[in-house]
Amino acid sequence: MGEQVQHPANPRKRLRLVRATYWFTKHWLFLFVVIFGLYNLLPFAAPVMMRLGWSSLGNVIYDLYGTQCHQMAQRSFFLFGERLMYTLNELPLILTGNSLDDTLALRGLRGNETLGWKVAWSDRMVYMYGSLWVFSGIYGLLSRYQSRKPIRIWIFVALLMPLALDGLTHLLSDTSGLAAGFRYDNAWLAALTSYSFPAGFYQGDAPGSFNSIMRFITGVLFAVGTGGLLLPLLDQEIRRSQAVLKHRLMRYQARIGSAVEVAL
Repeated sequence: MGEQVQHPANPRKRLRLVRATYWFTKHWLFLFVVIFGLYNLLPFAAPVMMRLGWSSLGNVIYDLYGTQCHQMAQRSFFLFGERLMYTLNELPLILTGNSLDDTLALRGLRGNETLGWKVAWSDRMVYMYGSLWVFSGIYGLLSRYQSRKPIRIWIFVALLMPLALDGLTHLLSDTSGLAAGFRYDNAWLAALTSYSFPAGFYQGDAPGSFNSIMRFITGVLFAVGTGGLLLPLLDQEIRRSQAVLKHRLMRYQARIGSAVEVAL
């Protein structure tokens, strides 16, 4: 019995570990929303850094997010400039018609004092992950006291299909040249709609264009599908772990209490 009294530290360490893990299971969604929010906001910090003259920090953010996004200037938002987005003709670049060379040139253009500075990822990424961030916050409020059921797999697939189709058609279109593909002027859509909309609706990627609207819609659908499936699944599993940890926490607390009584 004397040996049991001499080693109270081990159960106390376990108790602290269980308490910390239990706390995480209770607050994981809040932590996710905060961390994912910072992840979403950091690309907007890049143009702020460039504007303030902190180009080294700004370029670090561009390089970091460049591993996840094409960052082409004509499909990205600009801050502190004359416009929120620019068409290919408005950018200070001469395109060669070679898709790879033009993509690299547009990727490398981060902005200047006149144009403003580019957000560190494209409008599609802003719509996708920004919508998922908002969805996560809403889910957190709705599921505070009761977990929600995940959506069915077929609904998840159906919600992601428009994004896959939109992205694939852009990829195929860009192989013919960034300003020559069928998703640049959308002549097929203009013919289908009998040219009922202004020319700016069909051509390019500016806000209000067909391409921009489709990126927004498919990005929101992606967020609803991904969040509607993964967040409830994670929530259910973590709630199960939370119940196990709660039982273990009570057991360790009782064990430490008994050890203290014996020591006295």
